[in-house]
Amino acid sequence: QVQIVESGGGLVQPGGSLRLSCAASGSIFSIYGMGWYRQAPGKERELVADITSGGRTNFADSVKGRFTISRDNAKNTVYLQMNTLKPEDTAVYYCNVEVVVGPVTYDYWGQGTQVTVSS
Repeated sequence: QVQIVESGGGLVQPGGSLRLSCAASGSIFSIYGMGWYRQAPGKERELVADITSGGRTNFADSVKGRFTISRDNAKNTVYLQMNTLKPEDTAVYYCNVEVVVGPVTYDYWGQGTQVTVSS
């Protein structure tokens, strides 16, 4: 069993910052990718940013230059630092973790954390 626990969401004014954290625990041998997705009301879930075990990162165009992603492999934890937040960043943010078990990779998702950007 693998557990995914997210934290750090909340209400922030436009231009503000938030930091999301996501920790994976349980029966984990190896983790490949870790990332963040978001889903706004009436929209599909979309990739925000992800990072491989080697540190290669990928960002949605809409957040480039404002968000950074990092991970602590020893703690199986990924962080999303969100700066210069905009109202259009409002969404439920979900953590995704790719757990490698032998030749198979399993996707695990967190429960989601609400981020609201509003004055």
